Amino acid sequence: MATAPSNTPRRTLLLTGASRGIGHATVIRFSSAGWRVITCSRHPFPEQCPWDAGPEDHIQVDLSDPDNTLDAIKEIRSRLETGELHALVNNAAISPKANGGGRLGTLDTDMETWAKVFRVNFMAPIMLARGLVDELKAAKGSVVNVTSIAGSRVHPFAGAAYATSKAALASLTREMASDFGRVGVRVNAIAPGEIDTSILSPGTDKIVESQIPMHRLGTPDEVAKIIYVLCTETSSYVNGAEIHINGGQHV
Repeated sequence: MATAPSNTPRRTLLLTGASRGIGHATVIRFSSAGWRVITCSRHPFPEQCPWDAGPEDHIQVDLSDPDNTLDAIKEIRSRLETGELHALVNNAAISPKANGGGRLGTLDTDMETWAKVFRVNFMAPIMLARGLVDELKAAKGSVVNVTSIAGSRVHPFAGAAYATSKAALASLTREMASDFGRVGVRVNAIAPGEIDTSILSPGTDKIVESQIPMHRLGTPDEVAKIIYVLCTETSSYVNGAEIHINGGQHV
């Protein structure tokens, strides 16, 4: 992908959950198009990462801690020198497992685990969007929430807390599209299915064979490309949508 012309103002993306998989592919997709990418993670920026702009455009934050999230929002605002944020991608999420890696269902997920999952997967996206709404308005920006196929059906690997948080995030996307759209900010969601990342669960191959018409996993870049489209003028009249990226698994 060609980089933006030198006379085009540089656009800025804020991305949570950038260290691997879909997040890492999104960093590559946007930075290769000339965007500045500010990343948020609960981990410090890895020294071995080859991304030159990484350390100074990385913010360490624990999104399960509301106070820490509010502090991070202040830090992000201070780094937006032009007062504009062109895109916010809420990709960070947690999906706790039982001992041995098993699925946590409704009968065995403790309430603190459930609350922590919702703080990261549901509350942090709206906290970030509300906290940065002036910067998004100034840029007529876009918000993309990353939901999941697990938000609309019982999944054999994704736990109950994760699934219900993603269903709530899909509903939140519609509510945000109604409210934020009135101030010129579009809000959409993408719902990935089985994507070829390092966190795939054993047994995914059976899902690919029996449930996905295309008989293959998706790639992180295939997801990142749709995120990019939702943050650019190509999708200028798309608001409140949830795009399924799953090779037809949901049909």
